[in-house]
Order: sequence, then structure tokens, then C-alpha cells
Amino acid sequence: MNRIKQAFKDRLWLGVIIVGLFAGLIGGGIALGINNLVQHHEEVTSTRVPAGSNRSGGTKVNKNKADLNGEASQAYKSVQGAVVSVINKQKVQQSSGTLGIFGYGSSNGSNSNSSSDNKLETASEGSGVIYKKSGNSAYVVTNNHVVKGSNALQVILSNGKKVNADLVGADSATDLAVLKINATNVKTVASFGNSNSIVPGQDVLAIGSPMGSEYANTVTKGIISAKDRTLKAGTDGTLTSVIQTDAAINSGNSGGPLINMAGQVIGINSMKLASDTQGSSVEGIGFAIPSNEVVTIINQLIKNGKITRPSLGISMVDLSNVTSDQQQSVLKLPTSVSKGVVIMDVNSGSVADTAGLKKYDVITKLGDTQVTDADSLKAALYKYKVGQNAKVTYYRDGQQHTATLHLTKSADTTSTDDSQQDNN
Repeated sequence: MNRIKQAFKDRLWLGVIIVGLFAGLIGGGIALGINNLVQHHEEVTSTRVPAGSNRSGGTKVNKNKADLNGEASQAYKSVQGAVVSVINKQKVQQSSGTLGIFGYGSSNGSNSNSSSDNKLETASEGSGVIYKKSGNSAYVVTNNHVVKGSNALQVILSNGKKVNADLVGADSATDLAVLKINATNVKTVASFGNSNSIVPGQDVLAIGSPMGSEYANTVTKGIISAKDRTLKAGTDGTLTSVIQTDAAINSGNSGGPLINMAGQVIGINSMKLASDTQGSSVEGIGFAIPSNEVVTIINQLIKNGKITRPSLGISMVDLSNVTSDQQQSVLKLPTSVSKGVVIMDVNSGSVADTAGLKKYDVITKLGDTQVTDADSLKAALYKYKVGQNAKVTYYRDGQQHTATLHLTKSADTTSTDDSQQDNN
């Protein structure tokens, strides 16, 4: 009997539990359904475009809270008036006849040859900066490649006035040039800062005419990425030390200033340097010629109209272009010597000839600078002035020798040689 009662109680509690669970599920489902309905209603209500008038949608311009006289703005304003566009004009052959069905013919329809004349047209545009005003003259520094090949030059001042310019002098090795213009409309002159004092991370501005004078006085901001990069400059591949910046420098910026936040010119931008480097399409890598180098070149161009540098009077090839067999059999070099330049010819009476250098001598050092190729030899040589002496280290028949070069000969480095065998 007790067993029957206990079984009945167990079944009763089981029924209660089942009913409770079922009721909970039903209640939860109803609550969930109601909650979903509420959420759906709220979503529809919050996303539906309200009806009614649109007059409340008006607004106003508020007072500008930004600092309009910040450090960068002040620096730009102090230099902007000295930044110019440089126009390179070159002769273009044009026929004076009329264009007929079969080409150019004479205007009267005869078979006589048409005359032609030369017309100056804009070949390229770049930038520059006025750095000196003296009496009626003002002087502009720009890049050599901006003015190269010109038959006439013009400068567009910051106020839009166009004036003629004369080329005072140019230097292909550093890619710099100086122009002279009338100073009547010149109101602002830029000053140079010490490029040896710059540091990576320092804020800078690049000013110029990217893509031409239509965008004159464009300013971009960046930092000094590196203060001492070694790149090939100009058209003769001379190695030079340049400033690297992430300020945008585009075609047309060439010759414009790179300035610090005090408004001082610390470099002259050169798109040519950027385009001559690998990966030039990468953004955020631009180069500028340091101001200290710029001032040195400017002063020599003003004085002489050109830059003269020491010349050894040799033709040479890089040792890396000589096979290992020839390095051993012909040059008789020890295996420890793998870099340098091989003299292929010595001009009679030249600096190298006077010092006793001969064909097949391998130059490995000039002064305290290791010579690895022709470019590094030029870079080392161009640190000297005409009239100075330099010690040269070289190998002949496997033996190391030294000699003193009396740098009495000079060469105008605006001329270049693009052949495989380099000359110096």
C-alpha cells in the first residue's frame, strides 16, 4: 500500500514539473514574441524618414576656432613672397606656309619651298626662390635641370607678374642654377638656415609649383626623414649628400625651397633626385639639396658663372665590371681587393700623369675616402679645390702604392660624359 502511495506521489510531482516547464516555455515564447514585436516597431520608427516641414534643417557657419597663425602658417607667410615659378622656353620650328592635303605648302599655292622661323614655347616649368636683392637686381636659385636647354627664361613672381630672367650660371654636378631678374617688384627675400643643424623628425614645409605655375605657391608639410642620404645628383651621376623628407615634392616643385618652422630655407627641393632613385613612385620620399651646399655653389656661380673642380685627366672603369680572371691575370690584384676603379687611359700632362699613374693601375682610396667605383671617386675628388694636394692609394702589378696628386688642373663639371668608360 505504501508503495502505491509513493508511486502516486512521484507521478504527481512529475506532472507538476512537466506542467511548470510547459507553462514556462509558453510564457517565455510569448514574452520573446512580444519583445521582438517591440524591437521591430522601434527599428521601423527610428529609421523611417520623418514627415513634415524641412525648415528646421538649416544651419550656420560658426566662428573658426583653429589657430590661423600657427607656426607653420607663420613660416609659410614669411617665405611665400620669395617663391617663384620658373619657365623654360625653347625654340620650336614652325612653317610659315599653309597646311594642305599633302602637308605644308606655300600660301599662294605655288611649289616654292616655304620659309620657317623659330618660335619660343614653354618646354618645362619649375620653381625657385629669391634669396638676394641688390640694387635693381634680384637673384633666384633653382635646379639646373629646370633651366637646362633653355633659349629664354621667365620668372613668375608670387603676385603673378611675369618677368624675364638671365642665367647667371649652372652646375650639373649639384643640379643647381642661379638666375637674375629685375628687382622692381620683389618685396620678399628668403634667408638660408644651417642645414647641418637639422634633425630627423623636425617639421618642414615644401613650397613650389607642383605640376606647373597653375598651382604656384602650393605648400606641403612633412618632417625631416633623414638629414644625410647619399644619392646621385645631376646628369653626371656625382654622389652627393641630400636631405630626405616626407613633405610632398612633385614635378614642378624642383628648385623650390624646403623651409623650417622659422621660415629659413634649409634645402632646395629636387624632383630630379627623386626620379633617379629606385622606387621613386613610392609616396613620402622626397629629396632636397642641403642649404650649406647650396650657398657654397651659389657664391661660386655668382663669382665665376660656373663651377670648376679638380680633374685627374683619366678615363676609367669600375673594377666590378672586370672579370675575376682578368683581375688576376691582367691586373694581378690580390683576392682581398674587390672594389675600386681601373685606369684605362692617362692624358699626357694631366694631374694623374704628373703623379706617375699609369694604365691598369687600380685606385682604391683618395684621401681618407675608400673608392668603390667611379661615382665614389668623383665624390671624393670634388671635396678638394683646385690647387690642393690629395693622397691617392692604388695597386700596380699586385702591389699597393701611394702618390700625391697636385690638383692644379680643373674641369668645368657642367659638361658630362654618359659613355660606359668614365672620364675625370
